[in-house]
Amino acid sequence: MKAFYLYILFTLLSFGAFAQDLNARVQILSPKIQSTNKRIFQSLETAMKDFINGRKWSADNILPQERIDCNFILNITSWDGSSAFTGELQVQSSRPVYNSTYTSTLLNTLDKDIDFIYTEGQTIDYTDQNYQSNLASLMAFYAYIIVGLDYDTFSRYGGTPYFLSAQNVVSNAQTGGSKGWKAFDGTVNRYWLSENLNNKLYSPLRSFMYDYHRNGLDLMADNPAKGRKAISALLPTLSQVDRQRLGATFPLVFFTAKCDELIAIFAKAEVPDRLQALDILSKADPSNGLKYQTLQKN
Repeated sequence: MKAFYLYILFTLLSFGAFAQDLNARVQILSPKIQSTNKRIFQSLETAMKDFINGRKWSADNILPQERIDCNFILNITSWDGSSAFTGELQVQSSRPVYNSTYTSTLLNTLDKDIDFIYTEGQTIDYTDQNYQSNLASLMAFYAYIIVGLDYDTFSRYGGTPYFLSAQNVVSNAQTGGSKGWKAFDGTVNRYWLSENLNNKLYSPLRSFMYDYHRNGLDLMADNPAKGRKAISALLPTLSQVDRQRLGATFPLVFFTAKCDELIAIFAKAEVPDRLQALDILSKADPSNGLKYQTLQKN
């Protein structure tokens, strides 16, 4: 009988070890809120962390050391003193580079259209079947985006199931009335990010993400020149990405995450590769053109 209970305990512990996909750090900021009693913000931070880390987002068993590192930084800009909040949410995620201590940023986005209802001590409930709350939908949406981007860098188009799940969150959340879930809620929002990631028009950029990480970055610890050459050969793909299209959010998200990393990679490249990178990146990502000009000075 004792052995039976030990088996049950081991099974439960094993399940718990595989139940968590994300290693999320959650931080609530409220510099604009004058109230001296901010206990509800501590409660909100704990609820968000428990929700995002305690839920199974992927279809695979993720070992503790394989959990995806990510950050959710919520800046509360207004609070009615009760349960209504508005603010901005910074979401970041990264993945390790093979055989190194370096981590590569996959997502670094600022969502400025955040509003939700939360009461102190509330548990955040969520289901993929229907809309529960805007806070739950926001967290679930970005969880699926984070997992999808991570999977896309380890297998070509591996993130597709998770981007479809994110699109489902968008569809359900449209019934809630909050901003950011519909096409006409601006040109850069959750709707368009989900649309882009599920649109074949942006498949080349997703494919680039895979080759860039698996056949480029993951080689650089052992052979920097080989990894850099592989990435250099991939760069023309970025010229094919249409950034002028209405709602072209994925390219913006990509370059926000990768601009500084690309510059660091090509800063040590041979002159022809460095100048090619300067030309392609400046045209593909003109908003960061001044940053890319540093490649000309080396």
